[in-house]
Amino acid sequence: MSIYREYDIRGIFEKELNEESVTKIGYALASKISGEYVSVGYDARSHSPILFEYLVAGLNAGGKKVLGMGLVPTPVNYFTNYQEWDGITPSASVMITGSHNPSEYNGFKITVDKAPFFGEDIYALGSECEAMDMPNAVERDVTEIDANSRYIDFIVNEFQHLKAMPTKIVYDCGNGVAGVVLPEIFEKLELHTKGIYVDPDGTFPNHHPDPSVEKNLVDVKALLDKEGDIAFAYDGDADRIAVLTHKNNIKGDMMALLYSMNMDKPTVVGEVKCSQVMYDELERRGARAVMYKTGHSNLKVKMKEIDADLACEVSGHVFFKNRYFGYDDAIYATFRMLELIYEGIDLDAELAKLPQVFSTEEIKVETTEAQKFKIIDRVKELLQNPPADFPVIKDMIDVDGVRINFEKGWGLVRASNTTPVLVTRFESTDEQEAKRYEDAVNSLIMMAKESL
Repeated sequence: MSIYREYDIRGIFEKELNEESVTKIGYALASKISGEYVSVGYDARSHSPILFEYLVAGLNAGGKKVLGMGLVPTPVNYFTNYQEWDGITPSASVMITGSHNPSEYNGFKITVDKAPFFGEDIYALGSECEAMDMPNAVERDVTEIDANSRYIDFIVNEFQHLKAMPTKIVYDCGNGVAGVVLPEIFEKLELHTKGIYVDPDGTFPNHHPDPSVEKNLVDVKALLDKEGDIAFAYDGDADRIAVLTHKNNIKGDMMALLYSMNMDKPTVVGEVKCSQVMYDELERRGARAVMYKTGHSNLKVKMKEIDADLACEVSGHVFFKNRYFGYDDAIYATFRMLELIYEGIDLDAELAKLPQVFSTEEIKVETTEAQKFKIIDRVKELLQNPPADFPVIKDMIDVDGVRINFEKGWGLVRASNTTPVLVTRFESTDEQEAKRYEDAVNSLIMMAKESL
């Protein structure tokens, strides 16, 4: 059951994801899909095509036909749900990907009726798979579609106005699947680009494909210093982006502030790790800012619920409903950022206008799956009557863990939904206060651990 996670299914090839387990997943999933067709694509990992065949066998056994798209980015997989393929619109899609996990991992991101399939639905699917026998094999039923070409044409058409803009662009695909569409889009728009690690290679020979980690950006930063005006980097399945200028590594929450500049009073959803600067600045501009749970599936659901225009995670997931379909797409986000530059917006100058705050990166506290949520509950109890030397609390937000608002900033502690850790983050207008908040909350976590 450990492979069934909050947002997706993920595990080690052969050890956890093998012919039996994956065929069962396909068969059980088929019963959750109302229509006849499921579109399925995969990332660059060497075992992804093997898992494709196992999954197809299960889906076919469950009465579903498959539209096979081969090697694609995750956003292209999502895109197929909004397209007709010779009169067929799929009722669901499955992306076979390990995202930014090490190369021995793989997994499945599932969309049903244009909505993420996650949380309790995934856990229930897991229980069903554990209880079933191996389904009987049936004749293979796969129709190949060229999803990448349809997607490339869509992006090129949407951003024709950027054609031949003079900005010098450098980018790092991290040997992930961004490389199967991005260079062709750049070429068709006649943009000035230079890419590194463009060829998909699921062994990730140059660096780990996680652009939220600074050490993975060393090479693209060096290229930016020598040859570029702006740089982009992507994770393994191209649903997360890093945006770099000569002065800034622009995190997802600050990207949202920039992207919203050419929207008219948008509704923007952020997660609990986003800077207070983002929420305050959006409200100051007359936008509506909504704080919600971390997790790409959670944000997609919230966006749909409140008809939001934009959503973001600090880690680089950016979701556009404004002029797009409402899912996280690092390729599309690239061209929306270039569009701001085309419109004359100086990214660094806009960021320099914002209040200066001191923020920590995400700090992870090791614990166990059994203990993590219990610790959070105990921390909330202790906050009702904190130690005498604890910083003054203005209020608390418990939409995901607990975010404590202090006089000059905030602290967050939440349980990761995918790993046995607590995640903390701290921010203040005063660097010493940020450290004080961190120390105080860490002491409270230790008290909570010891009391269980």
